[in-house]
Amino acid sequence: MDAYLSSVSVPEADLRRNPDRRQIDLQALFGGQREIWLEIGFGGGEHLIHQALANPSVGLIGCEHYVDGVAKLLAAMKCEGVENVRVHPYDARDLMDVLPDGSVSKAFLLYPDPWPKTRHHKRRFVSPENLDAFARILRPGAELRVASDIPDYIRHTLQLTRDRDDFEWMARTSADWREAWPDWSSTRYEAKAIREGRTPCYLTFRRV
Repeated sequence: MDAYLSSVSVPEADLRRNPDRRQIDLQALFGGQREIWLEIGFGGGEHLIHQALANPSVGLIGCEHYVDGVAKLLAAMKCEGVENVRVHPYDARDLMDVLPDGSVSKAFLLYPDPWPKTRHHKRRFVSPENLDAFARILRPGAELRVASDIPDYIRHTLQLTRDRDDFEWMARTSADWREAWPDWSSTRYEAKAIREGRTPCYLTFRRV
């Protein structure tokens, strides 16, 4: 499995092995010109695999630092014959640092760790610094999708994006955040949240 991971990983993004990192050559990474999508925290990989199979011409990069999640994704990639996914099994911020400006046309942040205690809010992935990074790597008109079943995390996300001029929340009616995206594939985490009585919200932002 280690050899397979090496063959589909993003070596330039590994800060520990490449302290003098260079910007990623995405065309070389995927063997040609492709539209690039990014998923941060792919969990067991269900959504990432679904998007890869439904969009074979797109190059997808998935980030997940939990070993079990990476192993599940790699097993699914082998089973389904997925060839348009690359994996970064470390901190997503290291990857974002070396992505070219305006290179990503869609990004997914699905059920991130809510860090519910106030003193831990600074650890939430939705932060001013990470929104700056998203703004840099997303091309104009690109989508940033955020899903969460934690009301406070939804409020936190909306509060941080509200006063920015580089992201526009696309909701026009309540259905736009209460109903999942048309191409959505539910994850095991979402299924667990629904079973336990929590209601998911689906936020879509456009890079202005």
